[in-house]
Amino acid sequence: MVATILVVDDEKNIRRTLRMVLEGSGFNTLEASSAEQCLEMLESNEVDLLILDVRLPKMSGIEALEKIRNVPETRRLPVLMVSGHASVAEAVQAVQLGATDFFEKPLDRDRVLVTVRNALQTWQLQREVEQLRAGVEHRYEMIGESSVIRSLFAQVEKIAPTNGRVLISGESGTGKELIARAIHRLSPRADKPFVKVNCAAIPAELIESELFGYERGAFTGAQGRKKGVFELANSGTLFLDEIGDMSASAQAKVLRALQSGEISRVGSEKAIAVDVRVLAATNKDLEGEVKDGRFREDLYFRLNVVPILSPPLRERKSDILLLAKGGPGGAAVAWKRPRTPQCRGADGDLERR
Repeated sequence: MVATILVVDDEKNIRRTLRMVLEGSGFNTLEASSAEQCLEMLESNEVDLLILDVRLPKMSGIEALEKIRNVPETRRLPVLMVSGHASVAEAVQAVQLGATDFFEKPLDRDRVLVTVRNALQTWQLQREVEQLRAGVEHRYEMIGESSVIRSLFAQVEKIAPTNGRVLISGESGTGKELIARAIHRLSPRADKPFVKVNCAAIPAELIESELFGYERGAFTGAQGRKKGVFELANSGTLFLDEIGDMSASAQAKVLRALQSGEISRVGSEKAIAVDVRVLAATNKDLEGEVKDGRFREDLYFRLNVVPILSPPLRERKSDILLLAKGGPGGAAVAWKRPRTPQCRGADGDLERR
């Protein structure tokens, strides 16, 4: 179907003008004269975009927007705010509450259509990215029905919503990366970057530049500035795989980054604040590595806030058949995220699927 746009304004002439402009360009429209009526219509109609007046009788458009953003079904609905008398403070507040865009009266036909199409196309791209991401993430879903794996699922679901650092231990091939991805996917950072770095695969002399980046001229061959994985994972999750193979000097810098929340690129003394949740994994006995002096004790305790053991397949033999079949039918595939409706652009290519 063609996209449906709900127009909310207490002025009949404004609603009529918007209806004529939008329907003349191939959109379906619905109308509401108050915020209260708008909220009722959103409960009973499929709406792809909302045009909401800031100044409305009784409940304002800003108050309505706040309620819309607190309802899971409409939390991500594109909302365009419109007003002829709104202050800068109201415009800023609307954007902070998640308004997609803001335009003023008197209405300009071309401005309205461009804004509407841009909002719908952006929403479509977001949905397509989510669909592609879900397809990629499916490759990393953990499969299992055994008591061991169900216990692991429960542990992951409990710690994922927190910001606690996690140290995942286990033999090679037991799915430590899958556990890390599941923690990220169930966390509040799920829509932010998940960055993985294999500490064992990077030469000792390059690990610091890989982790923290470097400035131009920091060393031979550094022809430009490069961000490290800490910066790339900012606001998201950084997965340090095979942490037990990290060099002593890199360990010291990682410890400092975890303590201060700041990093410095190689060749620079400027501190850069980063907000990163660090998950680490190892197939080594880190306690033994600490006793033997090959791993820093203070870093070990910083990383080992929440320990998780990745069980080998021999401890969950009942899952072998499910794994061999790839998890069809009754296989327990963990941590599925809900999908949202899809929508495509205007003039014939706006479709709900």
